[in-house]
Amino acid sequence: MAGLGFIASQRSVSRLLRKAGYRLQAVFKTKEGASHPDRDAQFGYINERAEEFLADGQPVVSMDCKKKELVGAYANAGREYQPTGRPVEVNGHDFPAGVPKAVPYGVYDVGADEGWVSVGVSHETSAFAVNALRTWWQRKGRQRYSRARRLLVTVDAGGSNGYRLRAWKVELARFAAEAGLAVTVCHLPPGTSKWNKVEHRLFSFISINWRGRPLTDYKVVLELIANTTTASGLTVSSCLDEVCYPTGVQVSDTELAAASVTPHDFQGDWNYTVPCGSKRKPRRKAKSKVN
Repeated sequence: MAGLGFIASQRSVSRLLRKAGYRLQAVFKTKEGASHPDRDAQFGYINERAEEFLADGQPVVSMDCKKKELVGAYANAGREYQPTGRPVEVNGHDFPAGVPKAVPYGVYDVGADEGWVSVGVSHETSAFAVNALRTWWQRKGRQRYSRARRLLVTVDAGGSNGYRLRAWKVELARFAAEAGLAVTVCHLPPGTSKWNKVEHRLFSFISINWRGRPLTDYKVVLELIANTTTASGLTVSSCLDEVCYPTGVQVSDTELAAASVTPHDFQGDWNYTVPCGSKRKPRRKAKSKVN
């Protein structure tokens, strides 16, 4: 406009834009990319398998890793009642290097409405994810489902439990052989992880329970998780997994073949079963502290 000889203030431009029907607006997250043609069918398939397993008295669990948290005097989202004018003081910056982190991996028992959370101290890997399942089975599942022959696991499509990960399937084979269970895995379609029951039946309530509270040490993390309950009867147990899980572990074709993963007829990449007959060398048990 200045090149045409007009001078206008920012306020004048703002007034003209409003008159023309424009308003200041934030972006609106609605675009999720192309949807897989079997997206809805996969949800139906998962539901059918879950109903089948539960009707037969077999365990069904939903698993995922919650957002990693800084351990120390750092701000936590949300507000909590405190004496007027005396808020809890925390560090002004929450991006320092070398600060310990809590890596909560949850196992939600659908039939029992019970949660288990293994809190890691190193990396979110497939070995860590399966060890959370292993610990839940040893501490809770084996007693509750003493006659179980098979187990259904629902997980999302990415992360440490992604359907493309060889390490995930090999670690599951180790667990299946140890537990004597045939493990069936059903992945939610890509981009739909929030539909996994562990997210809205376990993780959301943990976030509510520790809102506005700094996670000053691992003991506080474990206690806040273990004290999470709901009116519907949810109970949660937790433990500290102190094993240091290395990243970048390579899995050979031979190791993958030994896992004997059997794809289902429908979407075999997303749905498969690991038989309990796989003979794998047991992993070293994690050192854990239970709350």
